Amino acid sequence: MDEAMYRQILGSRSDALQHGTSGTLPHFLQEPDDAYIVKSNPIKLKCRARPALQIFFKCNGEWVHQSQHQSQEHTDQGTGLKIREVMINVSRQQVEDFHGPEDYWCLCVAWSHLGTSKSRKATVRIAYLRKNFEQDPQGKEVPIKGMIVLHCRPPEGVPVAEVEWLKNEEPVGSDGNIDTRADHNLIIQEARLSNSGNYTCLASNIVAKRRSLTATVVVFVNGGWSLWTDWSACNVPCGRGVQKRSRTCTNPAPLNGGAFCEGMSVQKSTCNALCPVDGGWAEWTEWTVCSSECERQRSRECTAPEPKHGGRLCDGTALGTDNCTGGLCTHNLLHDAKPQGLEGSSDVALYSGLAAGVVTVVVLIVAVTLYRRNRSEYGVDVIDSSTLTGGFQSFSFKTAHQGNPLLINSSMQPDLTVSRTYTSPICFQDSMDKELISQEPSLFDPLPDLKVKVHSSFMVSLGVSERGAEYHAQKAHPQTFPRGLAPDYSGVRVEGTLRGRREKSLLAPHAPSTPSRPPLRMAGVFGHAGGRLVVPNTGVSLLVPHGGIAEDITWEMYMVINQEDSSSSTLSEESQEVLLSPEVTYGPPGLDLSCPVAMTIAHCAEVTADNWNIRLKRQTQDNKWEEVMSVGEESTSCYCLLEAQCCHLLLESPGRYALVGEPLSQEAVKRLRLAVFGSADNTNPLGYSLRVYCVDNTPYAFQEVESAERLRGGRLLEEPKTLLFRGNSFSLQLSIQDIPQFLWSIKPFTTCQEFSFSQVWASNQRPLQCAFSLERYSPASSQLSCKISVRQVKGQEQILQVYTSVVECEKEVVPFFTQSNCTTTSQTGSRAFKIPLSIRQRICATFDTANAKGKDWQLLAQKLHIDRNLCYFAGQESPSAVILSLWEAQHQDTGDLDSLASALEEISKVHSSTHSTSSRTTTLTTTGTTTRTTATLGRSTEELDTEFT
Repeated sequence: MDEAMYRQILGSRSDALQHGTSGTLPHFLQEPDDAYIVKSNPIKLKCRARPALQIFFKCNGEWVHQSQHQSQEHTDQGTGLKIREVMINVSRQQVEDFHGPEDYWCLCVAWSHLGTSKSRKATVRIAYLRKNFEQDPQGKEVPIKGMIVLHCRPPEGVPVAEVEWLKNEEPVGSDGNIDTRADHNLIIQEARLSNSGNYTCLASNIVAKRRSLTATVVVFVNGGWSLWTDWSACNVPCGRGVQKRSRTCTNPAPLNGGAFCEGMSVQKSTCNALCPVDGGWAEWTEWTVCSSECERQRSRECTAPEPKHGGRLCDGTALGTDNCTGGLCTHNLLHDAKPQGLEGSSDVALYSGLAAGVVTVVVLIVAVTLYRRNRSEYGVDVIDSSTLTGGFQSFSFKTAHQGNPLLINSSMQPDLTVSRTYTSPICFQDSMDKELISQEPSLFDPLPDLKVKVHSSFMVSLGVSERGAEYHAQKAHPQTFPRGLAPDYSGVRVEGTLRGRREKSLLAPHAPSTPSRPPLRMAGVFGHAGGRLVVPNTGVSLLVPHGGIAEDITWEMYMVINQEDSSSSTLSEESQEVLLSPEVTYGPPGLDLSCPVAMTIAHCAEVTADNWNIRLKRQTQDNKWEEVMSVGEESTSCYCLLEAQCCHLLLESPGRYALVGEPLSQEAVKRLRLAVFGSADNTNPLGYSLRVYCVDNTPYAFQEVESAERLRGGRLLEEPKTLLFRGNSFSLQLSIQDIPQFLWSIKPFTTCQEFSFSQVWASNQRPLQCAFSLERYSPASSQLSCKISVRQVKGQEQILQVYTSVVECEKEVVPFFTQSNCTTTSQTGSRAFKIPLSIRQRICATFDTANAKGKDWQLLAQKLHIDRNLCYFAGQESPSAVILSLWEAQHQDTGDLDSLASALEEISKVHSSTHSTSSRTTTLTTTGTTTRTTATLGRSTEELDTEFT
């Protein structure tokens, strides 16, 4: 202790003795607490004692200098004793410079006139938290109801870090099933599907927080067989046959990578159907004794043999009679004689009946005459229902009510879904199509005209003015429509003559439309053979599988692309969703199909990285949008195959569908299509206008630009280019560069223009247009060359090079070189499919039945690279047929069977390694393509069933 401190203590004692202070040892009211130094911030240690003449700190066995103390003193009002409070600062440097066997420590020593008291030792440590975890949690795949244990050992730190668990960035709390307190580990006693997610261990102390690596937990469900169905009826009406029963892997369906059911999904058993036995007559019995009526009788029975199992009864009578006197019996002669009066009365009745008939005929003639005169007043010369139904040909529709579908019935609400609108010319891809259409009766062949004159009141109900109400229609048989699809004629115009291949139907349905952007619509009639419906130049098509429609039934199906700006109702207000495809409707609503259709929709998302959450949405009856599925999830209601440019959907319910995307990071990218058009300025002979368009990179979105530019006489000056627009909230800038300064001038303040991020990101198929107005100094300046830069701030840039002759442009508008006016809108039957029907049927017969050799539909899906979400195919009646429909939708443009043939050949090689003698060569033939593959598909269905069962 230094001399100054000692003198201060002695002086305090003498003062206390002179004033007669009562003696007691100091009592600490506050002792120093343990403390941690965070970063470079010093800490404060504090002591307070009563009564205390002096208080000094002692650290690591040495007294702290008096100058480092901060003291305060006051008197307790209740006891009159002095209370002293002392505080010192401890810096990080002091702690680091101490190298003792224990932690840096400090205590307080308090003096009174009777002696001293010491406080507790307070340790001072430097706080820290290492970066690396001693043990990170590891991802797991756990069966449902299994136990999940995730281990976590936090980084070394002072003080010791506390651990918290996060699931998908949300805190995980303990409950009866989840325990987060067991030595920093996370324990889930019984795993549930909701426990799947990304788990993170979060360690924290007073210094910092540290996150562990993310552990993905997948709770999967192994598939289970449903109950067997009842045995089917024997497949032969008589004799030895086969009956089947089936089960599906849906109890439960495999989820999240769970194993599929083992065993067969179809069982077959032999059966014996009893053959019908036709009845035969036994021998006649003996004649009976002659009766008083001079007759005798005999009988026979149908017992040789008796009719059995639905056999026919015996033909003829079972009872025979005969006159036993040879015709000499006369006891009934008086009864057979006919009185004269009776004969006379019969003649009177005959003449009366003839007179009544003549009167009836006259009345009918008068009634018909009055009826026809009354009808002629309404101006109808000929009435035939077929002339108002489009009248192409007679079809067998699924029937709800027989009769004329055009009769106006106020009690029956018309349906808006039936029509026959063919708005584009049909052209064929190869010569074979042309031969087929020339040989077969065509739906679009011109037929004899029938002149029909309709009264004005009836035409008003059709939305047609009195003038021009006379039109030509084809005479056809009255037709019936599918159940619930009564035609609606309200507001539909009748135009022109229904001739050739461009006829317009009276049955066009009402779809949402605006005067400026009417819906884009295509329709076609499909039957049991199926077909394909295409909206030209939009990337939208619909595949109706073979056999999806029952035999002897036809449906008129349509596709409508909505062109309204209805994205506000499509997109969720809570999330940052954007529309990635057009809104497409297919119908009619009452469509009855036995298997799903395949719809293809083009989209504008760059899906090379996992930066999007893409969802399929469907419009409900109350015009709201509900989520059908997320593209990355498993679903049994529909199937989604997402490719770079388009999405293939397997759908079972008609309605309006759209693809929307929610960006998961700023790296999410939309593809934009950039194009520059030019045309002369009509108001200025020396002026020239450049228009730059930015639209979503889908064929449909670019159609509106082309249509508008055709009307304006615009000319495409550079092949359209693609710009990858990132979701980083930065705008899109357009600038014109390298304009010949002495030949051309540009309108001031228009050299650089800009679209905001929200305009581009949420363009929703609407074209964004930017115009540059130029003017040449002299009429002799006919050449224009410049560059247009389109760049996103902190993003990609594209250069559109413009080099054109203004004089040539004024003389003639160069047609666009990116689209074709001749497109196929609908095809039916075998021409619509790449896979021949016979080959398709053999593939389905081979692969729909599971077998021990592994040659089933799951292997087919794997070889065709569409083996995700197999639980959807497992719920179909014929999984192989649905897989092939999806393959058809994928390859509708290429028309190449090589990939399918290669997949079948690989499967065949696996099979032929054990049964090489059973292999054959099957030839797959399509238009211009012949692919030979070694497979067992050349055999009959019966042989395949026998081998693979």
